[in-house]
Amino acid sequence: MVNKKYILLAGLCSAMALQPAFAQETQQSSSWGGRDMTYRGQVYDVLDTAYVPKSRMEQQRQYLNYQYGFPAKPRNMWELGVSVGTQNLFSDVTDKMPWTATNPFNAMGFGASLRKAFGYTFSGRLQYNFQNAQGIDYRGREAAYAGTSWGAYNTNPGALVYNNYKYRAHELTLQVVAATNNIRFHKAKNAFSFYGFAGAGALLWNTQVGNMQANGTAFDFAGWPVDANGVLTTDAQKDYKKALKDATYVDANRANLTNKGQAKFDIGDKTWGLVPALVGGLGIQFKLGDRVSLQFEDKITWTGLDILDATESSFMQNNDKDLINYASVGLGFNLGNKKRNVQPLWWVNPMDHIYNEMAAPRHMMLPDPVLADDDKDGVANQFDKCPDTQAGVKVDATGCPLDTDGDGVPDYMDKELITPTYCQPVDADGVGKCPCPDGCGGTVASCGSIAAGSVMFSNNSARLSPAAQSQLANLAAQMNANPSCKVVVMGNAGASKVQQQRAWDRVNNVIEYMTETQNISRDRFIFQYSGATGDINSVMYRSANEGEEGPSSVAPPHPHLGTSK
Repeated sequence: MVNKKYILLAGLCSAMALQPAFAQETQQSSSWGGRDMTYRGQVYDVLDTAYVPKSRMEQQRQYLNYQYGFPAKPRNMWELGVSVGTQNLFSDVTDKMPWTATNPFNAMGFGASLRKAFGYTFSGRLQYNFQNAQGIDYRGREAAYAGTSWGAYNTNPGALVYNNYKYRAHELTLQVVAATNNIRFHKAKNAFSFYGFAGAGALLWNTQVGNMQANGTAFDFAGWPVDANGVLTTDAQKDYKKALKDATYVDANRANLTNKGQAKFDIGDKTWGLVPALVGGLGIQFKLGDRVSLQFEDKITWTGLDILDATESSFMQNNDKDLINYASVGLGFNLGNKKRNVQPLWWVNPMDHIYNEMAAPRHMMLPDPVLADDDKDGVANQFDKCPDTQAGVKVDATGCPLDTDGDGVPDYMDKELITPTYCQPVDADGVGKCPCPDGCGGTVASCGSIAAGSVMFSNNSARLSPAAQSQLANLAAQMNANPSCKVVVMGNAGASKVQQQRAWDRVNNVIEYMTETQNISRDRFIFQYSGATGDINSVMYRSANEGEEGPSSVAPPHPHLGTSK
């Protein structure tokens, strides 16, 4: 089987030559994250109805509307295959497969196929195969056992003949192909595909034998040198092969198909036999890109005949049948519009959609998240810094009881709700060092009880941090306790236009937070985006002086330079 090795070697060389393209495709693979399934440049989104034919669109619609649990099978490409390989017969006559410089295609076959996937495992394939084989047997046999087609040999009693043949055939079969290793549980895609196939069809064949010398006389092997086993010696084999080059070949089918119950057709000077054929084999494909794959395949054809080599088992005193073998290397080309067809389904992993949907759901219906809040204060456990707050106690953004004056005693326990800073520290009841007027546990009349403070921002940012929001919640509590008081909010505007606009953004965000989140009326604020002193990344606030007025909204100085973060 030297020639079969040559074919396999040629195929491996082709694979190595195409390896750079294969590597490049590999680098393009895997656009993951549940958004789509990418494999070597081809994108397939299960939710995209462009891949679904009209006949299955109703199922896809039901899937998208959560009425059916399975998406519709996508439209996929056809595969056109071409192949070349060694062709030989397993028969009574030794198949020498002689490749020669004058006739290098003596034992070569060619093939073409068209394949379409039924699903992710099975596909159908229509395959044509041109078969070309030759055999020479150097074992001598008596003419009586050589077969009907050898009658032109010297048939004197005891004379030996040496069988030879030239076989040509056209085979057309329809096959079912099974490839299962595309269904992967731990990997998105395959770079190769194992497959097996079986099918049936028809074989149109013709066999010829060389039994006349160039001078028109029958071969006479009497006196040819043989070894102890009756096999022609090496020198005699060379002479025989030379003689066959100029031999006259006769059509073996005309004799062998007579009264054999086989259909035959005379086309020109040849008689062709037509017989049903069964085929089966194994193969492997390597993905080279979106459109091309490399495949190695071995196929066996069985016809139930024993005369394909022009020598019958009944004459050879055995009962074997002739088998046809085709070992090939080929290329597959995917045909179809990529925008409407996915790759052939034996390259698509149906588990992709399932795993990607679980990792990053787009279609899966998920219940609304339920965040536990054991103390029922409106702040979820994972954000609650005071998880055991008593029922009915007002809390800030962190879930802790409000402490309006910041004296360390929560409001619900504080007998002096607003204790000025200069009167702190306080006792266990929240009462400060200063004399407490009558009713100090309630609202303090003076607006000076609203403590001044500053809100800090990160560099170049106008976004309120959680700490700033908590601080403003305390300010809101103080303003609620002093409903007649206003608060001045001042920014630190620098000399540049960017700094002025940033100061405006920060003041505006503070006032909007107080009005939209803390429900404080906007007309209780005085908007000043410049004038504060201190850290340039801070916004100052204080209670308004008696009679102090100002606008609650100011037009931005340079809106095109606004801070969005």
